[in-house]
Amino acid sequence: MNVYIKHRFLLLLPVLLGITFFTFALMQLPADDTVDMMYKASGAVSETVKAAARAELGLDRPLLVRYLDWLLAVCSGDMGRSYISGTPVTALFVAKLQPTLYLTALALLLTACISVPLGIAAALRHNRYCDHLIRCCAFLGNSLPGFFIALLLLYCFALKLNFFTVLGGSGFGGLLLPALALAIPMSAKYIRHIRSNILEEINRDYVAGALVRGIPKATVFRRFILRSLGSTLITLFSLSVGSLLGGTAIIEMIFMIDGIGKMAMDAILMRDYPVVQAYVVWTAFIFTCVNLVTDLLLHQLEPQARQFTKGGGW
Repeated sequence: MNVYIKHRFLLLLPVLLGITFFTFALMQLPADDTVDMMYKASGAVSETVKAAARAELGLDRPLLVRYLDWLLAVCSGDMGRSYISGTPVTALFVAKLQPTLYLTALALLLTACISVPLGIAAALRHNRYCDHLIRCCAFLGNSLPGFFIALLLLYCFALKLNFFTVLGGSGFGGLLLPALALAIPMSAKYIRHIRSNILEEINRDYVAGALVRGIPKATVFRRFILRSLGSTLITLFSLSVGSLLGGTAIIEMIFMIDGIGKMAMDAILMRDYPVVQAYVVWTAFIFTCVNLVTDLLLHQLEPQARQFTKGGGW
């Protein structure tokens, strides 16, 4: 297992290098660079002034040279300064990270509270009215885009019922609606997976054998079927954690949450390369680490995965 962990960490380096260089190169494709965006609102500015600004920011150097300089600085702990605000990127990133962390935690909590009970109820009431109703709601939640759900929640609970502020709320109340907008489509997907997993386990031979031996249904469900659900939930939540921690740009933009996603959108629009690169490194690192932790947890929960690891499959 230690060999597997070391192997995954070694794979992290070329993945990060490839992603960061590819992103760095893509940012050079638009005709307008950072200097053009900075002086866009100032009206007519001479090319001499723009050239001086590009030289000051280092934008007049070749792409590969700028990338290598940035990479060496990152290895020493310096992610540079924002071209727009002049703020150190690390300090800017840390300041924007806290709202995204709170939003991610609340969205995952709401998703678990919604999807797990409803998925279990749908499986236990298979092909009954309750099952059909839950499946219809899950299908509807899975079909609606996230921005539409966010606008619908704002209209109902903020504008009509005045339960929440429309935009820019702080604290738990300010994060509840955006977290719910994230949790509804995730719960719709999770309900279907949970229901299918439980129905598959109920129809297995070991469940029938346990019932024949006189073991109560509640005991079989609690000790065996629910335990098998753990690996499914870990896999589902790991996929969501990576995307949520990477910043849900649309939801943060709609609710005016000053988090990672909104910061990345603003940086992309303004061609703020250091901030964009910091966001790319963060997202790639989060997804790789979450996948590694998920593999380790599944290794502990599933004997088949443990045997596969010993056999050198990983």
